[in-house]
Amino acid sequence: MLPAPLTMEVRRGAVAQLGALLADSRVATSGRVAVAVGPGQGDHIEGLIAPTLDEAEVFRVADGSVEAAVSLGADLRKGAYEVVVGVGGGRTIDATKYAASLAGIPMVAVATNLSHDGICSPTASLTYEGGKGSFGVPMPLAILVDLDFVHNAPESLVRSGVGDVVSNLSAIDDWILSNVERGEPIDGLACSMARTSAEALIGRDDSIESDAFLTVLAESLILSGMSMVIAGSSRPSSGGDHEILHAVDQLFPGTSNHGELAGIGAAFCFFLREDEARLAQVTGCLRRHRLPVSPAEIGLSAEQFAEAVALAPATRPGRYTILEHLRMSDSEIRDRVEDYVRAFGS
Repeated sequence: MLPAPLTMEVRRGAVAQLGALLADSRVATSGRVAVAVGPGQGDHIEGLIAPTLDEAEVFRVADGSVEAAVSLGADLRKGAYEVVVGVGGGRTIDATKYAASLAGIPMVAVATNLSHDGICSPTASLTYEGGKGSFGVPMPLAILVDLDFVHNAPESLVRSGVGDVVSNLSAIDDWILSNVERGEPIDGLACSMARTSAEALIGRDDSIESDAFLTVLAESLILSGMSMVIAGSSRPSSGGDHEILHAVDQLFPGTSNHGELAGIGAAFCFFLREDEARLAQVTGCLRRHRLPVSPAEIGLSAEQFAEAVALAPATRPGRYTILEHLRMSDSEIRDRVEDYVRAFGS
């Protein structure tokens, strides 16, 4: 059986029609509805949904931390809500996903940004005192993407979603490598969904200025998240590329956002594979959408990036990728990073 959201809609004005959608989908026909909004656009969103969800109770999510999610979860348990709707960017949706799982109620995701594939993924990326971690959660019951909000979101964050989707190609190659070298089972459907989401995006000439491109980007991010639900893990969307991402986050927190790091990680992994055709395709896509390709473009020196590559395998123990396969020494890593910087540093 294929798990999928009851409703998936990408269009302008989605937030204002939230009440009608919930009723039409029989998600919340009689019970109480809770709405979680982030600190940035909370007042505006509350004003939009009030006419159609007049009995909904609105909660403010301070940030994307475990503490904020647990606090929201406690509020949801007290209120006997039928469903909680998370409206906002990645941090708000991830915190709401985790809170919904703690409260034991379904969650509807209304995305106002397209920075990564967490919209539909079965994980919540949350910060805590020791850093940042991924927590398993149920997939959202329904998904809306409001293009009005996406157009008004910071460009760099919307563009970063391209990097996250494109990194699927590297993750899939790592999964296949692990299957050949270690006998790790592959879920063909999950693999196909993750690959399809990246291929739908990588060759497009338009960009985030057009509704057509944003619709494909949103659909690709959602499909990527669903591939992880099918696989039962992040395997189809997270390989050596994301190991590098997590290592940079640990060593140099605040360096860059998720999608930008995923894109650079994917490009470097294809460089290590000496897959010139795919490398040119990936770096071309990143450049076309004004995403960074070299470490210097995100403020890291070659030495710092090499340090992150060395740490990367430890961020996902047991996961086999091109990084574990090559088993490079520290000096070999430095040499390969320097070669990559020489090729793509400008």
